[in-house]
This record gives sequence, C-alpha cells and structure tokens, in this order.
Amino acid sequence: MNLEGIKLSQLRVLAAIARFGNFSEAALQLGVSQSAASHAIAALEAELGIVLLSRGRHGASLTPVGARILAHVHTMLNALEAIGKEANLTKGLQGGHLRIASFRSAATHVLPGVIAEFQKRFPGVSITIRECRFGASVAQALRQGQADLGITILPTTDEFEAWELLRDEYLVLFPPDCNLKESLTWQDLYKLPLILPAPQDECRLLIDAHFDRFKQPLNPTYEVMEDSTAVGMVSQGLGITIMGKLAAEPLPPNVQVRSLPVKLERIIGAAILAEGLHSPAVYAFLESLKALGTAQPGSSSPSLSDVA
Repeated sequence: MNLEGIKLSQLRVLAAIARFGNFSEAALQLGVSQSAASHAIAALEAELGIVLLSRGRHGASLTPVGARILAHVHTMLNALEAIGKEANLTKGLQGGHLRIASFRSAATHVLPGVIAEFQKRFPGVSITIRECRFGASVAQALRQGQADLGITILPTTDEFEAWELLRDEYLVLFPPDCNLKESLTWQDLYKLPLILPAPQDECRLLIDAHFDRFKQPLNPTYEVMEDSTAVGMVSQGLGITIMGKLAAEPLPPNVQVRSLPVKLERIIGAAILAEGLHSPAVYAFLESLKALGTAQPGSSSPSLSDVA
C-alpha cells in the first residue's frame, strides 16, 4: 500500500458520495463526470486494498470501514481548508490599517499588551487608538465609520456583534488612616464623604442602579470628571470613592481597597458592526484578544472562537 499515491480529489469524491448517497449527484456537485468519480473511488479502493462503498440499484453507501475512514477524510479536508484560510489571512495582513476605539481605562490597561503581541505577528498592519470617554462614544465611532473595532461596555445593541473579554469589579477606595474590617457593610460607606463621577457618567449610572437595587441612598459630597482626581482626593483623606479596578490603577500605595457589600462588575467587551464589511486585520485582532481569557457567549455575544 502506497499512501503517497492517494489524491485529495479522491477523498473529496468519497466525501461527496457519502453525503449525497450516489455517484451522479456527487459528480454533479464536484463538477466532474460520473465516470471520473467512479474511477477516483476505484483507484482509492485499489490503493488501500479495501472496499469503501457498497454499490446498489438505489445508490452507494459506506461500508463499515469506509465510515471509519470517512472520519479521517473529513479531518484532512478540514485541515486543508484551515491552511487556505491561514494563508489568505496572512496575505491580507501584509499591510493595511486598523482603527480601534476604546474607553480610557481599557486603552490604558487592556490594549497595549494585545497590540504588542499582534504587531509581532503582523508588523505590516498599522494601528491607531481613538480614546473615548464613554462606551456610547465607542459605539458612535463604530457607527460613523471612525473605527473598525471597539472596546466597550456590554451589553450592546443588536447593530453590533460583541464578545466578552473580561469583567472589571467595582471597588471602594478608602483613605490611608481608616480602620477597616475585611468585609464592608452598607453602613461603612456612609461614614466618610463620598466622591463619585457626575450623574451623566456611564460608571455613575451603573453605580446608581446597583445602590438602588439594594435601596441604598447615594449622596455624593464631591462629583468629579476624572478618575485620577477621585483617587488623588481619597489619597489625601478627603473621602471615599467607588470605581472599576481598571480605572483605579495604578493605585497609590497608601490607598485601601475593599469590595462592595454586594459585588458589582462591568463587562468589558469587543464590538464590531454586525452588518459591516471587515478586513482580515479586524478578525486577526479579535483572535489576539483571546489571550484575555475564554470569551463567554451570550444572546448577542458569540464566543471569540467563532470569529475565524
């Protein structure tokens, strides 16, 4: 038996006959004559020294050994298709430009490492980052064609395909001299002035909704725009603040951190326009984002493994 003599065209014929159940339909789908299909199977059976198909008046069906071999045939054909996809992807990634819109803390702490790894693989693709204040601004950049891919807060609307990347816990930051227990109660949050973002800020809306859910009032003493301002004020003993871990970093060493009495997280994800025409660079970068962890599919959030 000389396996080197087996041709991919023979394996494709076997797979097609197994699918359609007869030589004529398989030959039609493959664009060859019925006699060419018959010759391919005869040559394959002769090379292997076994009977792969049972022929009858009503068509052709796999023999038991033929069914087992077909599983390996599918593996080989799928691998060949993957090779072609990889080659086409690389050919499309020898140049071009990728525009990413992201809110600030993700642009600071999530994107740099991913971009560094991506550009090691695809140095010909240039990347620009558009920093946005809110997730809504990321969505607007995608809608208006100002960005190809966005890092935003999930969930999104149906106009986007979105993939979960990571979950960012909201933490309470306390001044250095506070005597704190390991676990907080709601009452612990009212002992010092509260520093929060302005009411229209997306993070503030998330915090407000969380506190409303547990019937806890929120009466901030200070409302500030920048996360760094809030962290600096906490560091100077002016009060406490609540913010996502990514937004808080890097923390001054003297600031104390605790979880909320009931955990609050924001879901950070990648998004593209669902009806858009996307370049190979977009899908390759989504693949690079897999390094952040296993994406969890939801009703509008397919797994990152589905992008290729």
